[in-house]
Amino acid sequence: MNKLIIDVAGEKIFLMIITSNDIYNITKENTKINFEKLTSIINDFLNLHKLKLKDINKIYLNRGPGSFAGIRNSLSIVKAFNLTNNIDYYCYSIEDFEGEKDIKYENIPDLCEKFKIEKNLINPIY
Repeated sequence: MNKLIIDVAGEKIFLMIITSNDIYNITKENTKINFEKLTSIINDFLNLHKLKLKDINKIYLNRGPGSFAGIRNSLSIVKAFNLTNNIDYYCYSIEDFEGEKDIKYENIPDLCEKFKIEKNLINPIY
């Protein structure tokens, strides 16, 4: 199962792919131009690791708090991915994982399951 984590709420755009064998990640500057190119950035990142969007089974998206423009843009893109490729997504906030210490991106899927984050639910925190 291949998972994609997207976080544009902070100072950087952060993407991570978790496959059964490897974990890959990149960061990009969090700028208006990169928000507009986010779909291309995601596509290029997937291609770099010989994956396509159809290979992704689940997407985990940081819903904030953070950058209003980044969160809104990433929510729209993930919703489009869901509609066109039927990919389930989970919108989390670090605040959802109260009591957890040293939260790492690679642990987000397990934390979403542990804290029963609902799939395909959008509730942004700006």
